Amino acid sequence: MSHPPRAADAAARPGLCDRVRAGAAAVMARARSIEIDPDALDALAARFEPDAPPATLDPAHHFVGEPPDVLAFVLTLDAVNFGSGWFPQLAKRPGLSGYFTIATALKERFERDGPWSAAALTHVTPERCAELFGQDMDRPGPAELMTLFARAWNQLGHFLQARYAGRFAGPLAEAGGDAERIAEILTEMPFYQDVARYDELEVPFYKRAQITVADLAAAEIGEQKSRLHGLERLTIFADNLVPHVLRMEGVLRYAPALAAAIDRGDPIPAGSPEEVEIRAAGVAAVERMVARLSARGVATHAAALDSWLWQRGQSPAIKARPRHRTRTVYY
Repeated sequence: MSHPPRAADAAARPGLCDRVRAGAAAVMARARSIEIDPDALDALAARFEPDAPPATLDPAHHFVGEPPDVLAFVLTLDAVNFGSGWFPQLAKRPGLSGYFTIATALKERFERDGPWSAAALTHVTPERCAELFGQDMDRPGPAELMTLFARAWNQLGHFLQARYAGRFAGPLAEAGGDAERIAEILTEMPFYQDVARYDELEVPFYKRAQITVADLAAAEIGEQKSRLHGLERLTIFADNLVPHVLRMEGVLRYAPALAAAIDRGDPIPAGSPEEVEIRAAGVAAVERMVARLSARGVATHAAALDSWLWQRGQSPAIKARPRHRTRTVYY
């Protein structure tokens, strides 16, 4: 019979974000395919714009309305905020990326019909997802992604019903607005349990749990904004864009075989040593940037740098080069 951890044991265990940092550092201490260039990292840190405006939701692609509905939108959207490995096969709206295609369709649904209830989310089907997002279920790639989207929403609905009587505000209330605790709560859902293996190491990333918290802050949800605290504890949201930007800036140097595979568009298998190293390198490099900036008297944190690097990743020159593609529910 298992027993819940004693309070002293729980207090002694590192927090979610420290576990992410420690795992990334351990991977980079023995990485075989990637290294961090300290001179390029210093040069990029020197270009950081600390006065850049904070991230906010984009009303062109994200729902804006009453705070409870915006909260439901953020949790519903971030439950399906993955699939970049399938995006090359996704039917996209003109001029929009895979993510913004999904976000915009969901925004329009919320504007037209309001949010789903938690109970309704438990019954969403792959076919309903395909209809909503304009995808063809006869095409294997999109059909696979729509099936995963339906499972993600089913999981969210069951989680909210079982734990919070269907209330979308439940995780924020239970956590008392603490960013790291909200992320920890979200990792109880299967598609948020973002932990990889690297040799004998257990390497957590928890990308979507952490970015959900950042999106809740960006949404400026009334009184909940002032109640959210501890965002400076978050790490970057380790996916395939921030490491790509760092590679293009010369901060991350890939082994020739890995670089050639990515440039050819070859898929990088989920959980492979190369994929874990890419994500770990992104986390570790940004942590070093935070330390460099702090030593210069620039107060910032990893989530702010993630937003800044993400914006740099929208430049045509960076978007023109292939980033790594991995089929996973974690990003």
